Amino acid sequence: MALLRATLFDMDGLLFDTEVLWHEAEVEVFGALGVKISEVEDRSTKGMFVSEVVRYWRERYPWEGRSNEEVTERLLTRVGDLVEEKGRELPGARRTLERARSRGPIALASSTPLALIERILQHFGLADAFASVHSAEFESYGKPHPAVFLTAARSLGVPPDQCLVFEDSAAGVIAAVAGRMRVVAVPTPADRPLPAFALADLVLSSLEELPESRLDDFFGRP
Repeated sequence: MALLRATLFDMDGLLFDTEVLWHEAEVEVFGALGVKISEVEDRSTKGMFVSEVVRYWRERYPWEGRSNEEVTERLLTRVGDLVEEKGRELPGARRTLERARSRGPIALASSTPLALIERILQHFGLADAFASVHSAEFESYGKPHPAVFLTAARSLGVPPDQCLVFEDSAAGVIAAVAGRMRVVAVPTPADRPLPAFALADLVLSSLEELPESRLDDFFGRP
């Protein structure tokens, strides 16, 4: 199998603890509209576009007054506020970015809207960390469709089958595999039993566990 030349990273739940902050924002914003999701331990809407999340809950708990667009904007603003208030990098994230960058170009490919991606990267001092940054909001389909990964690979000038993807979600793993990419998955303990993670080349509990030898396997020795 050919050696890899580039690395693509998801963002929420992989590099930063933003998944829990998304849930907190959803509980707050949707709760004010009469949607009761506070007892949901994990996000049943994980991996969806934010506009799809709003439609999902409105179909189940219809509300009056605020448009879907208004609720979407409020949710994005609240997530950004929470990240700036108490967001944190996940263990091993920055080191993994540096190690990947030493072996080839890196790009970010997330389902999060671009404005919020940029706000989060700026907050963590990583605005210039990636050769390119991509949001699935500009694609016709989100994950598990591979579109955002294919766009990111194309921006780096690297064929998809020479890219390594780091992902935490089942939908992201499926998307990467559908794009003919290699995958390192870092699921939560609750998500780890999901069948999609069996498709990954390597499954870790944390980015801190990533062995240098596996990067050598993927890319060759630096």
